[in-house]
Amino acid sequence: MKNIDLKSLTTESRNSNTLDIDTISTLEMVKKINKEDKEVPKAIEKELPKIAKAIDKIHERLLDGGRLIYVGAGTSGRLGILDASECPPTYGVSEELVQGIIAGGYEAIFRAKEGAEDSKELAVKDLKIKMLNPTDIVVGLAASGRTPYVVGALEYANEIDALTISISCNSKSEVSKVSKISICPIVGAEVVTGSTRLKAGTAQKLVLNMLSTGAMIKLGKVYSNLMVDVKPTNAKLIERAKNIVTEATGISKNDAIKILKETKYDVKLSIFMILSKLSKEEAKLKLEKNQGYISKALENI
Repeated sequence: MKNIDLKSLTTESRNSNTLDIDTISTLEMVKKINKEDKEVPKAIEKELPKIAKAIDKIHERLLDGGRLIYVGAGTSGRLGILDASECPPTYGVSEELVQGIIAGGYEAIFRAKEGAEDSKELAVKDLKIKMLNPTDIVVGLAASGRTPYVVGALEYANEIDALTISISCNSKSEVSKVSKISICPIVGAEVVTGSTRLKAGTAQKLVLNMLSTGAMIKLGKVYSNLMVDVKPTNAKLIERAKNIVTEATGISKNDAIKILKETKYDVKLSIFMILSKLSKEEAKLKLEKNQGYISKALENI
C-alpha cells in the first residue's frame, strides 16, 4: 500500500497548547477546547469571498435545474448528509435538490467504514448511480484534502462539466487543486492530534451552513429572516408556521390560522396574500411570476 505523509498536513500536527490535556482538571480541559474552537470562525472569515462566489454559482445551477450534491467520507460525509437532510423541512425543497453521499453508503453513516474512502472508482460509481449531469454541483468534503474517494468524485464531476467545490482544512491540498472553487479554512492543529471531527469538522459544518442557507435565501426561500417555505410536518413546525405568519404580517395568531387553513398551510402564500391583499389565486400567480420572492412580488404589484 502507498505510504501517506500525514505529518505534512496541518490537521495532523500536534497542538503545543494541549500537550497537557490529559493531566489537567476538567474545567481547564474544556477551557482549552473552547479556546481552540474560537479559532474556527477566524479561519472561515478569510474564506468568505470564495464562499460567496460558491453560493452565487450554486444558485445559478439550481435555477437551471441542477442539484447540490455533497460528497465525503467519515465525519465529512456525515456532515454533508446532515446539511442535506435539513433542507427539505426548513426550506420546502425536494429531497433530490440537496443530497449527501458518503463513502461506504448508508451503513457508513452510523458505523465507520474508513476503508471505503480509499477508492476513487467507488466515488465515480456512486455519482453515476445518481446520474450526475452538467447542471449539478458537487461539493467535495475532506478535512485532510487528500481523501481519494472525494478526489475521484471531483475529477469525475469535472469530466462531465458539473460545478466542483471543495472544502478542506489544509492548504495546497489535492481537492483544492481539482475543484473549480476551493474553500480552505486553515483551523490549525486539533486539540487531540488528528481528530478532525473537532475544529476541522466544525469549520466544514459552518461552511455548509453558509452554502445551503445562502443558496436558499437567493432562491426566495426566506423573507426578511423568516423561513417562509417551511413545511409544517409536525406540531412544532405547525406552531412555527403560525408564528412566522404573525411576525411577517403583524396580524393576530387567530387570523393567521384562518389564512393558513385557506392555503393548506402554505406559509409563503399566506404571508403574501395578507401583505398584498390579493386573492389566493392572484397571489399565487404573482409569486410564480417573481420566482417565489415575496419582496420582489410586493414591489411588482
